[in-house]
Amino acid sequence: MEGVLSQFKDLGLGAVLSLSALGSGLGAGIAGMAAIGAWKKAFSQNRMAPFLMVAFVGAPLTQTIYGMIVMNRMAELVNKGAHLWGIGIFSGLAMGLSALMQGKAAAVACDALGETGKGFANYIVVLGIIETVALFILVFSLGVLGKF
Repeated sequence: MEGVLSQFKDLGLGAVLSLSALGSGLGAGIAGMAAIGAWKKAFSQNRMAPFLMVAFVGAPLTQTIYGMIVMNRMAELVNKGAHLWGIGIFSGLAMGLSALMQGKAAAVACDALGETGKGFANYIVVLGIIETVALFILVFSLGVLGKF
């Protein structure tokens, strides 16, 4: 049985990174589409297109970094024989969903900023609150991994 399990010893590592990155890619893609649409509208109306929207588009990318940090800590433990599938799958999923929702909120922020040219700080605060979920997952996962 141990031989079968050892085939999957890195499943948690792959899960935490890939699921967090999946959410980042989807979130940035959604926000990016909204930014492009807002810029197109501004250009067609001969108005300035706010470059600040790039900050909204890039916001979901940090969850991939958090997934990598957790993965690196998990790798140390996996090399000592631990199988951390649950932590990898659920941490990655939570971070990925945070990134996806952050991208959706960023898309709405792009629309609002493009339409009004106002509210950048307010929108960034909302994205920061959503980011906090991923930071909690990072810190709590590292805390759990520290007990192994």
